[in-house]
Amino acid sequence: MDYMEPNKRDALARALPRRAGSMATISMLATLAIVAALPAGLWAQLGPSSAPSTGTDELPVEVSAQQKLAQPGPAVNPASTATPSGVDQSFKGSIVEGKATNEVLPLSLDEAMQRGLRTNLGLVLQNTNARGQGGQRLVQLQELLPKVTGSASYTVQQVDLAAYGLSFPGISPVIGPFQVFDFRAYLTQNLFNLEQFDKYMAAKHNFESAKLTAQDARDLVVLTVGNAYLLCVADAARIKAVEAELASSKLSLDQANANHEVGTSPRIDVLRAQVDYQSEEQTLISAKNSLEKDKLALARTIGLPLEQKFEVSDSTPYQALDTPDAEAAFAMALKQRKDLAASVETTKAAEASKKQAFAEQLPTAKVTGNFGDLGATVNHSHGTYTAEGEIDAPILQLLKTRGDNEVAQAQLEQARAKQADQVQQVNADVRDAILDIQTAAKLVDAARSNVDLAREALSEAQERFKVGVADSLPVSQALATDRQAEDQFIAALYQHNVAKLSLARALGVASTNYKDYLGGK
Repeated sequence: MDYMEPNKRDALARALPRRAGSMATISMLATLAIVAALPAGLWAQLGPSSAPSTGTDELPVEVSAQQKLAQPGPAVNPASTATPSGVDQSFKGSIVEGKATNEVLPLSLDEAMQRGLRTNLGLVLQNTNARGQGGQRLVQLQELLPKVTGSASYTVQQVDLAAYGLSFPGISPVIGPFQVFDFRAYLTQNLFNLEQFDKYMAAKHNFESAKLTAQDARDLVVLTVGNAYLLCVADAARIKAVEAELASSKLSLDQANANHEVGTSPRIDVLRAQVDYQSEEQTLISAKNSLEKDKLALARTIGLPLEQKFEVSDSTPYQALDTPDAEAAFAMALKQRKDLAASVETTKAAEASKKQAFAEQLPTAKVTGNFGDLGATVNHSHGTYTAEGEIDAPILQLLKTRGDNEVAQAQLEQARAKQADQVQQVNADVRDAILDIQTAAKLVDAARSNVDLAREALSEAQERFKVGVADSLPVSQALATDRQAEDQFIAALYQHNVAKLSLARALGVASTNYKDYLGGK
């Protein structure tokens, strides 16, 4: 038996989709407003596309990891956020290691890190660049060391003296053929060449900078892989939460059908419960799709074949981290950040290039010589040698010297400016990470409390509907609130763990101590 007149019932049925859409919109806007209130530093760790859009005309095509996790409904065109801001895009790629199997591979966080440190493309490129700079250093070093070469020649010659305007009465102008054997070693040694010495010093500092950059790339790999892994963990947690919400909405749907059959509730309660149930089904489909796409992004960063099926075997529950004092942490980062040390070496290389530009106007000195065995035959030969000392001095190249000096000075000033800015960037990285951890910890506490309250509200709404005290509208609203609370809690956990990993990177210890920071202290 229906308790409403047909025209009113039809009007409510037509309004129901609009009401549901309005609820979803309000829920999404509320979630985005909370996430948008996070400090800018946390957005910076996850890329320029992570910052929430402030426009009202259209939704962004790409949404960040936090937005995707916080949305109560299906995500729209989620963007991959496996590579944090400031990290070269090559860290998204890798060299595939091994072949895909038919088994489902359990992948722990530590295994993912170790794979990434072996196969990540960004790290591979930095290591090869360091080897290339090492080769350049050896090339410049050789110019300062003695160069010894050897040769052996056998010559057969016949000479026509008349062709050279020489003629002697009674003597044939044609001489030969005759042969000459020559075995000889040549030596060249620079005695005074400051320009070449400064070239070597610049190459040496560039090599040291490349090595330090390759070491720093290990921290970037850990940050990239860790972020991708944590995103998969968050996706898996969201799937479990949606499955629980789906079961709860199914319970409400069954109750609505039962109440309607016995005539204690109108048909609109059934329709509303059915809409909630189907909405949860859609959310579950979207959540599973997001997990699969994020698993592909993780596989790309660690060299896992994309055909290989795997499951993330580690969860990352909330564990508090005692954040260090900002000044003490900054002092620690100055000692441990490899990219900062690489910047210092780059500045030293620019200083050596500046000295080289000045040394162009100085004279150079070198000795050359050769010693060998010369003769008509091997058995009829005699030792011969030549020794020579040479001094070269530039006389008229003032414009070149001045131009090279200005170029080197400009490069030195740029290197010093970048180094000074990088020191401040390290300071900002440390302080941003500390603020992000503190803020995310508060969000976790608030979100956990919201989850408990939302579940209690849902349980009470379902009970009131069951006994016939209220209709299904409060149940539908409670389901939306519970979904929003769960999404915010999962997003807060993800943000907290990423912030702790970002602090480890900011301090320059991500590749060695990431377990301590993700596990808490």
